[in-house]
Amino acid sequence: MLRISNSVELGDWEIEISQIRAQGSGGQNVNKVASAVHLRFDIPNSSLPPFYKERLMALSDQRISKEGVVVIKAQSHRTLELNKEDALARLRELIREAVKQQKVRKPTRPTKGSQRRRVDGKTRKGKTKSLRGKVKV
Repeated sequence: MLRISNSVELGDWEIEISQIRAQGSGGQNVNKVASAVHLRFDIPNSSLPPFYKERLMALSDQRISKEGVVVIKAQSHRTLELNKEDALARLRELIREAVKQQKVRKPTRPTKGSQRRRVDGKTRKGKTKSLRGKVKV
């Protein structure tokens, strides 16, 4: 069971984990041991609440396909167990971030002092640039 929050859990049957060989350098261990992990999670066919599903499907994340399948590849550790834990933690974090409420931005106006400082800086820069012209003899 993968616990997402106090009320939401994913069953082991919903997450498909397969072993693959890791990419990149690493010598003999990489070439002969399949210690990397491909995690697949089907959003539409999962037991997640509808709100979670909608938020996940709305994400523009390259790990989520058009059909709603999340594919996470974990290969940063040397052992299969650590890579499995890493992939599950990344799935948990992806779901939590999708559901997190974004703070509403309140539009603000610049203060009078900051506006004045901005204009003063622009005039100073303009005076400096005007001195760079041709010298009149």
